[in-house]
Amino acid sequence: MDNLSDTLKKLKITAVDRTEDSLEGCLDCLLQALAQNNMETSEKIQGSGILQLFASLLIPQSACTAKVANIIAEVAKNEFMRIPCVDAGLISPLVQLLNSKDQEVLLQTGRALGNICYDSHEGRSAVDQAGGAQIVIDHLRSLCSITDPANEKLLTVFCGMLMNYSNENDSLQAQLINMGVIPTLVKLLGIHCQNAALTEMCLVAFGNLAELESSKEQFASTNIAEELVKLFKKQIEHDKREMIFEVLAPLAENDAIKLQLVEAGLVECLLEIVQQKVDSDKEDDIAELKTASDLMVLLLLGDESMQKLFEGGKGNVFQRVLSWIPSNNHQLQLAGALAIANFARNDGNCIHMVDNGIVEKLMDLLGRHVEEGNVTVQHAALSALRNLAIPVVNKAKMLSAGVTEAVLKFLKSEMPPVQFKLLGTLRMLIDAQAEAAEQLGKNVKLVERLVEWCEAKDHAGVMGESNRLLSALIRHSKSKDVIKTIVQSGGIKHLVTMATSEHVIMQNEALVALALIAALELGTAEKDLESAKLVQILHKLLADERSAPEIKYNSMVLICALMGSESLHKEVQDLAFLDVISKLRSHENKSVAQQASLTEQRLTVES
Repeated sequence: MDNLSDTLKKLKITAVDRTEDSLEGCLDCLLQALAQNNMETSEKIQGSGILQLFASLLIPQSACTAKVANIIAEVAKNEFMRIPCVDAGLISPLVQLLNSKDQEVLLQTGRALGNICYDSHEGRSAVDQAGGAQIVIDHLRSLCSITDPANEKLLTVFCGMLMNYSNENDSLQAQLINMGVIPTLVKLLGIHCQNAALTEMCLVAFGNLAELESSKEQFASTNIAEELVKLFKKQIEHDKREMIFEVLAPLAENDAIKLQLVEAGLVECLLEIVQQKVDSDKEDDIAELKTASDLMVLLLLGDESMQKLFEGGKGNVFQRVLSWIPSNNHQLQLAGALAIANFARNDGNCIHMVDNGIVEKLMDLLGRHVEEGNVTVQHAALSALRNLAIPVVNKAKMLSAGVTEAVLKFLKSEMPPVQFKLLGTLRMLIDAQAEAAEQLGKNVKLVERLVEWCEAKDHAGVMGESNRLLSALIRHSKSKDVIKTIVQSGGIKHLVTMATSEHVIMQNEALVALALIAALELGTAEKDLESAKLVQILHKLLADERSAPEIKYNSMVLICALMGSESLHKEVQDLAFLDVISKLRSHENKSVAQQASLTEQRLTVES
């Protein structure tokens, strides 16, 4: 280290005199010291004030330039040296050196800039201001096709520099994307796929850039899908495959890329991994099975990619996914059920699947998860059943297959996601199915649970679905017994509150259900309607200019239906409804105007 102090003193003199030989000796000595103890040597260099001199040594025509850049690259491996390098004014001359024709100078300069940028806001900012990124991208473009080892090493360093420059910085990543870095990197990957270091660097860069939404369109216009699948097929090591997965997952969020990945044969690779790993209990294999099956489900979220894989329900992929459902592996059961839910996104697919026995498979799966079940599997299987129940022709088939009974077993679940899907499935099943709606509506346990969930303030989704199912039971059954069950269970107040929802569709469903209650069982519900302040709410809805026409219309229908109750009739009279309703006679919507005239006559006759 004493030797180092002498070298630093000597370097100060020779840096001014520019005697190349002695300068080179001093630089070699520094590089040796850095190789032995980088941190201590870097501290000495910082203390000596020599960094400022380096700026003057970074000149294109000097034979020592590459060594100076190498020293800067070495000291910048230490976090505490990065800001001093910026403050010493080294960035601008380093960026100038990127225009050099000398490969060694370019290599060491790329390393120096990359290390200064690593996790350093100041370093990145200085490189940005000096315009370093564009020069590096231009180099990548022009050197892209040369495959000799020295050039590949330089390309790897440049890719690493761009990565350190933009890592976790959205605006710098966006800048690189605007400079067209993506097509260049994709081309690099294709040409240099035999070079492990360069390939890895490209993958890490893709992983960073793919998180940015604006990158997806650029990626979609390249052959990235093809290149990644080609690379994936060659990999045997778990770590390498994992790196590719980390790029595939964010890219596959884009529908165009989903389709490209399907066309490039990714699905076959994923199915193969599942087959290989399904019986393994090694941690790496379990993780890879999860990643592969999750990615498979993600690919099915795109309409085109999903339909391509469905192949009219006869496709190999669809059949393989079906075989996951009866598996004993929870991850595969989950992925299988989610995949079916994704296939069930149009009527044609849903009808085909129900006709080919998918419902029984899903009910068997649910049956295996009733006691102490896996919540994610329950949720996924219920999601699939809910989607399958959307087409009208499927409802009766699913009802007679016993789906309601299978679903009701989860009524005691305390998990909001399961509750939410359970409610949605039942609501879909009873749509326009009077008999099923009546049967469910007379099920006291179900109705009491619905009333309880209507108060689940922490879970807006469950609360909304419970209200909607209560209303649906009345609307589709039109049954007095159902109304009595709901009144006895305390459900009326929730339907009245639902009429004030911010969602027009829910307001409407509530008003129609309340009109049926008033028409069929007014005597039974009268007290509850009164204490829920229904009349005041209707007055507000009619007086509010923002209320949708159908809300105004159904509110007036309900007012007329309430006239049969003495106490509610009196409330209507006390609130001066006629003033509000007479204004609606000139409403732009014809149905509203006509109903206003009818309601006005009714109120006038009754008063």
